[in-house]
Amino acid sequence: MDIALSKEERAFAEKMRTFFTTEIPAEIRERLAHGEHATREDIVTSQRIMNAHGIAVPHWPTEWGGQDWTPIQRHLWSEEMLLASVPPPLGFNAAMVGPVIAEFGSQELKERFLPPTANLDIWWCQGFSEPNAGSDLASLKTTAVRDGDFYVVNGQKTWTTLAQWADWIFCLVRTNPDVKKQSGISFLLIDMNTPGITVRPIQLIDGSHEVNEVFFENVRVPADQLVGEENAGWNYAKFLLGNERTGVVAVGQTKARILRVKRLAAQTMSGGRPLLEDPLFRARLTRLEVEVTAIEMSVLRVLDSEGRNGPGKPDPVSSVLKLKGSELQQEATELLVDVLGAAGLPYREKAVDGAPEGAVDAFPTYFNWRKASIYSGSNEVQRTIIAKAILKF
Repeated sequence: MDIALSKEERAFAEKMRTFFTTEIPAEIRERLAHGEHATREDIVTSQRIMNAHGIAVPHWPTEWGGQDWTPIQRHLWSEEMLLASVPPPLGFNAAMVGPVIAEFGSQELKERFLPPTANLDIWWCQGFSEPNAGSDLASLKTTAVRDGDFYVVNGQKTWTTLAQWADWIFCLVRTNPDVKKQSGISFLLIDMNTPGITVRPIQLIDGSHEVNEVFFENVRVPADQLVGEENAGWNYAKFLLGNERTGVVAVGQTKARILRVKRLAAQTMSGGRPLLEDPLFRARLTRLEVEVTAIEMSVLRVLDSEGRNGPGKPDPVSSVLKLKGSELQQEATELLVDVLGAAGLPYREKAVDGAPEGAVDAFPTYFNWRKASIYSGSNEVQRTIIAKAILKF
């Protein structure tokens, strides 16, 4: 494909840039630009503004709020959003459970869940990983036993991001223990207020509370909250993870971090001149920018192939994107820490006068993004997928 942007695509990017810098409240964007984390209210506010203008879930079917955009337009939408320091639509809603329900759910499930999912009236979390089923997700043990019009769920999920804020959780559960492990899994939607659910926080190395353990003890879930067919959940999970691994690259986010590195390096003196003028630093920065450009081209190629592959058939190249994208994200956070040095060591919740840009979040973000090479399938697992599905080893 020709990745050079056309006149129409450049105009589209400008339109998105104008929208994000004028419609999303400046105070939200300014806080994020200085390294502060988006609050729950920031994310809800931004997504609802986008949804009111019809651009919160552009990759969904048009009947459920999507846009008839090209893959490149969707990429530009995402990139301009991140470059403008706008909180993106909640990934659990927009990129994960929403597309699964739209593709595999019954009409009743679509009507019930898709509108509030797009508008963030429902905050979803993801119930996939378990203590002994992370990279080997198909080994999950959480069970769902049919009892009349209900499933009775027992088990545990872990690393459940933002479960403390969630209204609902979409879960992979084992509904048939007597078949090949991938063949006995179902995809279930569960209200977090259902009796028998306990959420316990996990404290992270950066001091934040982002992830949780979720326990299910005889949780009764209406059977009509099953997505698609019983025991077909592994196919739906692969569909979801294929989308996640493409989106997890977050090229715009890495570009935004590189811009922050450049601004900070221009203000940081080293040997009597700005660090940005140091040839060794510039070589390191340039290499990172070149690799980000290269992976952006690969993202566009994968998106362009979506229509040819058909729905529910993720491109195995998404594993390449996840592998390399996570490495570049980590490298960008490491570069910001290296430029900032000791100035980033004091813990700060907010930007303060006199502190250099990045001092709020450089070190916490560096530690937090060690996770990028683990979630969505660890990078070791991605290498195995690449070897088998692409290199045919």
